[in-house]
Amino acid sequence: MKNRKIIFENGQSFLGIGFGANVDTVKEVVFNTSMVGYQEIFSDPSYFGQIVCMTYPLIGNYGLIDDDYETPRPFIGGFIVREYNDHPSNYNYTKTLDESLKEHGIPGIFGIDTRQITGLIRSRNNIHALMTSCNVTVERGLEIINSTEKIKNHVKNVSSSKAWHSRSANFEYTVIIIDCGVKYNVIRSLKKRKCNVFIVPHDTDFKKILALQPDGVLISNGPGDPKDNPCVIETIKNLQGKLPILGICLGHQLIALANGGSTCRMRFGHRGGNHPVREISNGKIEMTSQNHSYAVEKTSLSGTKICLTHENILDGEIEGIEIKGEDTFSVQYHPESAPGPQDSSYLFDRFIEKMRNKKRIHR
Repeated sequence: MKNRKIIFENGQSFLGIGFGANVDTVKEVVFNTSMVGYQEIFSDPSYFGQIVCMTYPLIGNYGLIDDDYETPRPFIGGFIVREYNDHPSNYNYTKTLDESLKEHGIPGIFGIDTRQITGLIRSRNNIHALMTSCNVTVERGLEIINSTEKIKNHVKNVSSSKAWHSRSANFEYTVIIIDCGVKYNVIRSLKKRKCNVFIVPHDTDFKKILALQPDGVLISNGPGDPKDNPCVIETIKNLQGKLPILGICLGHQLIALANGGSTCRMRFGHRGGNHPVREISNGKIEMTSQNHSYAVEKTSLSGTKICLTHENILDGEIEGIEIKGEDTFSVQYHPESAPGPQDSSYLFDRFIEKMRNKKRIHR
């Protein structure tokens, strides 16, 4: 392991020790407050194009476990951690984090004041940085950052290139997932509830989706600006009212856009497994897992069919909506919660109930 450096676009730099791939990269830097689950974070497609700074100080201590990946390969741009442990104590582990980062060409750096970096991210909007050799000067680093083209078409980079099927024994429902960067635990959560799951690329035409005769459609999580996905927005418009629809994270934002709402970029986003959300109809509080840079604007709901169902207790952000009379609902957070608390899994049951009711009507 060699000394490495991270240079931020405001000119601040931090020296540390490199692990993972010994490559340079320029990416947006975000922070995550989860105390566990670095493997799920590492393999979450929603982190495409981002370097993640973990606020929990010890990372790597239980290695990586084959059953805990959220995608076949990670899309994360890099890892910043306070203390890295390369000798896992978990008998189930098959690789170290360092080994997997090397395998996929992803750089990491440790031995850095992650609290200071978190404070820097909170004080800036959408800050980028260069992970590089310790020999690169700040001046040269800033030149590299400024000359690097920002990533576009995030969803296109993480969505499936072709449709695929995840079958469930003794299934009762067929669900289409429009893949904007879906996590495996979304699929697992549906299969536990006797769903056969078809995963289709984000740009799949709505007629092809209806031809599969699904009982419901799920718009998945994913990275980037929701406004960059007009094809998914148009698909939602054409499917809505025909069958139940559930949106998660990016899917939530896309449903809002399809129904006349608007979205905006947050100052530093919400990422972690400790965000309290209130369900407005009953006042119930649930702890949620979150990972997003964009949010639905509350003022944009006026005059639309969009009804607010959940709100963030800390900042009032919209956390859930439903579309009047359309069997369509969505949440900004992650009911599959990988990593995170299990408070929100009932939302999958609510989706199942909507599909069940729809079937009864058409019998």
